Amino acid sequence: MSTKKIIVIGSGFGGIAAALRMKAKGYSVTLIEKHPDLGGRARVFKKEGFTFDAGPTVITAPKLLEELFTLFNKNISDYVKIIPLKLWYRFIFDDKSSFDYSGDEELMKKEIEKYAIDDFVGYQKLVKLTEKIFDKGFTELSSKPFNNISFMLKQVPALLKLKSYKSVYELISTYISDNKLRKIFSMHPLLVGGNPFTTTSIYTLILFLEKKWGIHYSLGGTGNLVKAFERLMKEEKIEIIKNSSVTELTNLNNQIVSVTVNNKDVLKADYIICNSDPPNVYKNLIKPNNYGFLFNKKIERMNYSMGLFVYYFGSKKQYNDVAHHTICFGKSYKDHLNKIFEKKELSEDISYYLHRPTATDPSMAPPGQDCFYVLVPVPNNLSNINWHKEGEKFKQLIINKMSEQILPNLRENITADFYVTPDYFENDLSTLHGSGFSIQPKFTQSAYFRFHNKSEIFNNLYFVGAGTHPGAGIPGVISSAKVLDELL
Repeated sequence: MSTKKIIVIGSGFGGIAAALRMKAKGYSVTLIEKHPDLGGRARVFKKEGFTFDAGPTVITAPKLLEELFTLFNKNISDYVKIIPLKLWYRFIFDDKSSFDYSGDEELMKKEIEKYAIDDFVGYQKLVKLTEKIFDKGFTELSSKPFNNISFMLKQVPALLKLKSYKSVYELISTYISDNKLRKIFSMHPLLVGGNPFTTTSIYTLILFLEKKWGIHYSLGGTGNLVKAFERLMKEEKIEIIKNSSVTELTNLNNQIVSVTVNNKDVLKADYIICNSDPPNVYKNLIKPNNYGFLFNKKIERMNYSMGLFVYYFGSKKQYNDVAHHTICFGKSYKDHLNKIFEKKELSEDISYYLHRPTATDPSMAPPGQDCFYVLVPVPNNLSNINWHKEGEKFKQLIINKMSEQILPNLRENITADFYVTPDYFENDLSTLHGSGFSIQPKFTQSAYFRFHNKSEIFNNLYFVGAGTHPGAGIPGVISSAKVLDELL
């Protein structure tokens, strides 16, 4: 029998995981990547001796990464070193009060009681509930295909019992009374593109996922993890084609019959796996694409995640008191998020995530210097913001805020800087409307209601990554490739 051929489009963590899983099942696998480097959102930028991880920097559930190596009887530690962080996040509020968030329960008790003594009991109850949500939502369902409505309906009683009809913020607020603590324990949806006030409380499972496995860092940056996977793929004879943009998927009788690369080369395969934003694939890559009224409405009615403004910079000065991961809140919370997600307006009252890998790994910067990126949630491109006009102004606003809150005298110490806007996500990463995480993780856009892992339209087309089940984040996109084990 001849070996069936699979083409994987896109080399984010979802695409890499899919390529490895399909190779382990005996398929002939070709991975196509439009950029000269692998990684998708997890690409690496280098400038003037600094190494900037472009995207994901928080590594949770390392077990899922290890599994991809054990498929081939290999050990991840022979390829890359992943270490646990003691301090997970430092939260800083607009009044400069702070909270150190970790897996140490004694320290968590002290930090919580700085704000509200009674809330530690509520926190303990919350953790117990999130463990149950984790057991159902992650352990049981994250690698199961939600291709038919009957399977989804079977889950409804358990999901209702776990209060999945509530938003993350609503659920947190039933256990936590202090407003600052509510911000801290409800922020996790923002890590996967959701608004805590509209995201289903299923996503509080992230809180327990962090507790279960901790937060880790890949020495040399997340890019070294991509390199480790690239080495493994080459060893296992997965064909990797870089600098090759898929420009068309040709459809004939509900089958993808060919893949056109760079508008000229035509490739054929038995199955196509897209690690590319599903709404963008359906809207812009597949031709002809007359899906009918209902499916076109599905693409239109979806609520897309926020956009991201990411400013990368080096510093001649070392800020040794700044943590590896810092989250700074602005004055407003709900109103600010409403501006981003609903009104699609830029705000000066920003909140942001600051990544300082040199807190753990000095190799990311030249000797005696510091490496940073700051990620700021902004409206996606449905806002019609002209980033060519607004980008530089917004960068200056961010520098001012960081100088006031966390990095004194920053402006005079900045070196090797640049930024990306939602335009980068739309044009370079091919996400519809420049969303940072594809579609939002609302209840009506989760599981069966997301874009399916096996296409609803085409017999041989499959999806992995942020826009399909189970969703965004490294554990989510790697789990989406696990779903394929049951489908292919």
